[in-house]
Amino acid sequence: MQTLLHTAASRGHANHGWLNSYHTFSFAGYQNPQRMHFGVLRVLNDDTVAAGMGFGAHPHDNMEIISIPLAGTLEHKDNAGNHGIIRSGDVQVMSAGTGIAHSEKNHSQSEEVKFLQIWLFPNKRGVQPRYDQQSFEPAGRRNQFQQVLSPSPGDAGVWIHQDAWFHLADFDAGFATDYQVKRPGNGVYVFVLEGGVTVAGQPLHRRDGFGLWETESFSVQADSAARLLLIEVPMNLP
Repeated sequence: MQTLLHTAASRGHANHGWLNSYHTFSFAGYQNPQRMHFGVLRVLNDDTVAAGMGFGAHPHDNMEIISIPLAGTLEHKDNAGNHGIIRSGDVQVMSAGTGIAHSEKNHSQSEEVKFLQIWLFPNKRGVQPRYDQQSFEPAGRRNQFQQVLSPSPGDAGVWIHQDAWFHLADFDAGFATDYQVKRPGNGVYVFVLEGGVTVAGQPLHRRDGFGLWETESFSVQADSAARLLLIEVPMNLP
C-alpha cells in the first residue's frame, strides 16, 4: 500500500472577499509542482461564497466537474439551457466535453454557501456536454458508504466519463469498517469533511486529505463523529 497525506493546513488558500477558497491541488494562483493531481483527480476546491455572489459565465472543456454543497444553496446555469439549484445532500455533475460555459452563484441573498468543486480528467475526450444532479437521503450514509457517483448510468448516483466512484459517509464515534476498492488499480482519496478518523492507521482531522493506492481495501475508524468523502479514481492519466 502506498499513501500520501495532505493536512488541511498545507492546502493553498485564496481569499477574494466574496470567495474564500482552499485548494488541495494546484489551482489559479496556487501552484505547487508536488500537488498537481492524485491520479485523474485534478482539482479539489473547498469554497465559501458570500451571499448573492458567484462565478460569472466561464468555459470548460474535456473535464468532469462535480459540485457537492455542504451548506447553503448553489445555483447553476449553462449555455446548453441547464438550470439547477443544489443544496446539502445533492451532487451535481457536468461533463464539459466539447465545450460548455456555465455560471455558479450563491442562490441566497442572506446566507453564504459552502461547497466542494472537484475536477476529474475524463476517459473520453470530445463527448457531448451533459448536466445532471441528484439528491441523496442522509440516512443512506449513516455508518455506511453511500455511493453518489459512478461510471455507469445504471448504477447508484450520478455518472461521469471516468472509472471513478464517490462515496459519502457519516460515522458515529467508534464505528469501524473497511472500504473495498471497486476497480483493481484504482486509488482512493479520503477527504475528512468533519470530525476525526483513522484510515489505514493514519489519524486524520477536519479537512485533511489522505490518498491510498496499491491496495484492495483499507480500514476506516471514526475517532469522533465524522463525515467523509471518498473519491476512488484511476491512478494513471488517460
